Amino acid sequence: MIFNCFYKQIMLIFLSLKLLHCLIRQLAALLVSKVFYYLGELNDSLSYALGAGAFFDVSEDTDYVHTLLAKAIDEYAILRSKAVESSEMVDIDPRLEAIVERMLGKCITDGKYQQAMGIALECRRLDKLEEAITKSDNVEGTLTYCINVSHSFVNRREYRHEVLSLLVEVYQKLPSPDYLSICQCLMFLDEPQGVATILEKLLRSDSKDDALLALQIAFDLVENEHQAFLLSVRDRLPAPKTRPVEVAQAVETTATTNENLSRDVQMADDTPVTPDQTIVHETDPVDATYAERLTKIKGILSGETSIQLTLQFLYSHNKSDLLILKTIKQSVEMRNSVCHSATIYANAIMHAGTTVDTFLRENLDWLSRATNWAKFSATAGLGVIHRGHLQQGRSLMAPYLPQGGAGGGGSPYSEGGALYALGLIHANHGEGIKQFLRDSLRSTNVEVIQHGACLGLGLSALGTADEEIYDDVKSVLYTDSAVAGEAAGISMGLLLVGTATEKASEMLAYAHETQHEKIIRGLALGIALTVYGREEGADTLIEQMTRDQDPIIRYGGMYALALAYCGTANNKAIRQLLHFAVSDVSDDVRRTAVLALGFVLYSDPEQTPRIVSLLSESYNPHVRYGAALAVGISCAGTGLSEAISLLEPLTSDVVDFVRQGALIAMAMVMVQISEASDSRVGTFRRQLEKIILDKHEDTMSKMGAILASGILDAGGRNVTIRLLSKTKHDKVTAVIGLAVFSQFWYWYPLIYFISLAFSPTAFIGLNYDLKVPKFEFMSHAKPSLFEYPKPTTVPTSNTAAKLPTAVLSTSVKAKARAKKEAEQKANAEKASGAEKSVSESGSGKGKESADKEGDSMQVDSTATVEKKAAEPEAAFEILVNPARVVPAQEKYIKLLEDSRYVPVKLAPSGFVLLKDLREHEPEVLSLTDAPTSAASPATGAAAATQGTTASAMAVDDEPQPPQAFEYAS
Repeated sequence: MIFNCFYKQIMLIFLSLKLLHCLIRQLAALLVSKVFYYLGELNDSLSYALGAGAFFDVSEDTDYVHTLLAKAIDEYAILRSKAVESSEMVDIDPRLEAIVERMLGKCITDGKYQQAMGIALECRRLDKLEEAITKSDNVEGTLTYCINVSHSFVNRREYRHEVLSLLVEVYQKLPSPDYLSICQCLMFLDEPQGVATILEKLLRSDSKDDALLALQIAFDLVENEHQAFLLSVRDRLPAPKTRPVEVAQAVETTATTNENLSRDVQMADDTPVTPDQTIVHETDPVDATYAERLTKIKGILSGETSIQLTLQFLYSHNKSDLLILKTIKQSVEMRNSVCHSATIYANAIMHAGTTVDTFLRENLDWLSRATNWAKFSATAGLGVIHRGHLQQGRSLMAPYLPQGGAGGGGSPYSEGGALYALGLIHANHGEGIKQFLRDSLRSTNVEVIQHGACLGLGLSALGTADEEIYDDVKSVLYTDSAVAGEAAGISMGLLLVGTATEKASEMLAYAHETQHEKIIRGLALGIALTVYGREEGADTLIEQMTRDQDPIIRYGGMYALALAYCGTANNKAIRQLLHFAVSDVSDDVRRTAVLALGFVLYSDPEQTPRIVSLLSESYNPHVRYGAALAVGISCAGTGLSEAISLLEPLTSDVVDFVRQGALIAMAMVMVQISEASDSRVGTFRRQLEKIILDKHEDTMSKMGAILASGILDAGGRNVTIRLLSKTKHDKVTAVIGLAVFSQFWYWYPLIYFISLAFSPTAFIGLNYDLKVPKFEFMSHAKPSLFEYPKPTTVPTSNTAAKLPTAVLSTSVKAKARAKKEAEQKANAEKASGAEKSVSESGSGKGKESADKEGDSMQVDSTATVEKKAAEPEAAFEILVNPARVVPAQEKYIKLLEDSRYVPVKLAPSGFVLLKDLREHEPEVLSLTDAPTSAASPATGAAAATQGTTASAMAVDDEPQPPQAFEYAS
């Protein structure tokens, strides 16, 4: 008994000593860690800190603890990434893991959920990420923050998909899930079935609000422009249920007739049909509401509804200034075909989507000078002007389309251009035109027509990976025709956008076989399009292309890098592009490498001017050109001050094509930026006018100025260039459009692809019936900040003095003599008295002003401006639905408190579904006038034959009211 008690005491002492020894070791480890920290040896310091156990207090607010925690998190994140990404086993020190978990636990306990989510994301601890989200005070706000962080900072595509999948699960566990965000996540994950299930649930709901939410989700998905996904969602929506209805037959009906009826009409469940009854199927009354809603949402998902509304908005709000085009036309020399074509391009861009072709119809003779490929481009321009006219697109282009048989005697250039135009009209929405384009491609051997048909097919079937169309285009490629093969290569890329299939290897193999540079270039761009958005999944192909001996394939490799990592700001991609920008032996590759930076960085446009600033001062003009376009692409529509400052010196570069690129890029940056918000916009417009009017200016820079004029006023001054949707999803069509547009360096007709990047800047509120009700809302900013540019005025006889005129010596002497006489007369009047002086000096001034031509009008106009300036400008503006709302204006948009309509989702622009709070009152609708086309005979080589019924509205202002009069009986 005594021995047992003694033994226990000995063991207790031993354990105490051991614990004391352990504590002393931990304290010693902490001390050594601090010594190494102050010596700058962070690795050793962290190693000993791990041995300090609980003595290393993560809550301690010291530089020592902060530094070692950051080091621990970095080390743990690297090890976790290796463990997840490679199949190899990676040993992670459990003490290191314990420190990170303690840190995460402390953040969650202290309510610092955003910090916890950041650490969990970096360390790939999705369990801790879920814990931080679910324990936060505002779960929905935290989820939104997490989505934004995952898009901005999670570099690897596969891991980003894991995070989004987790977020969808968390969303769905909420009592009232945010279906808008869930569907956006599912679109990133490419899960159309999940979206279709949610939409069906909302559409079948008894609540009208749920149906409005479903329609809003559909519009938000359409904004991302992913045609294949949207069609997949549409096709997965189940049809409404039907039920059999018995209709009794007349007694006199013969047995034979009854037998035929019973044989012809079969029920879905094989229910036998009696001879004296007919079975028909009609929508179940329970599903009648669902059927009505399903029709609406299918129209939205197919793109038809949004396109129609956009078309009406651009038509009714068109503010194009035709005098700018007339000035350009008059200044372009007859023999300069490049500037002639550039003017046609500028007109198409300026009127993109408006359906207003007044300029073309008024200048048929001038337009008819276009020959060969210029005629091809002129005809294709109609596709840009009428883009979105899905129902009437084919009839609009009918006079130019291949007629087939003996009757088809039109120019192959205008026929090829017309097929290209059909693709532009139906871009990304080509279900109704694909078959016609396929038939046109099969029925011709003319390479120009094949060229147009291939481009049209690629545009209309963008991203659908249609096997039959691919085979048709591939057969054109294998004819080894340089002209048709180039378009076929691009078309195959457009068709396979983002699919990253093995077909890219097939295309690369043919690029090595053919001898035609044009085909190689078309295929190089086409291969790059196939890896769009694939990020690390495209690395193998990119490595293969960038190491190729052929500079054209390496050029394609730059585009592949740009499109695979577009909008990611991925450091690895940026480093690779900068390496090629300064080291490749081909100017072609170096220019494209710099340009490609614009695509990688467009999600963070503020970075681009800083990254390319040194490249913009390169001795190599190709690199300077690439820097200009990189800034134009990534900063498009932002009006970013740093971007404008970088481009300004390049617009006066010594090399003509650098000036061209800088002018185009500047227009892309300044689109929809008013002179009131940045005075450099007005300076730039005057610079463009000066370049265009200067007869000694180089053709290249003059072409750039003409195109820039079109881009500045694109889409009737109602569109901007936007590569990201409001939900931060890449707008596929827009990115692809700019990528192919940048290829215009080699092939001018590709300029029209820029129209794919145009995004209407409109607030369009819609009711349950998808009509546009009339209601007011507020822009809480000065109207001048976001107003349309002032229209140019017709030069009058009074302003003719501004033009340089010959001055005769006799005129100079006569004016000097008149001036001397006036001075003598004035001196005499001063002596005669005050009243006489006042009365006669006024007439003297009148005489003097009469000698100066045009001065009187300028004085009057200045006085008017000063008078207006004296009046204080309103601090807000009332807008009427639908209204133009430019991106910079969105933060100032507010709904009025007593408004009849409340949006389903708070959004400052785009398509917004509205809840009607006063349904019993009659509604007033807007956008009731749609553009129409009146078929007229085709005249002129490539002019518009179908205009709009009110196209004159775009040119002439509203007539002035008649003068007041008295009625005498």
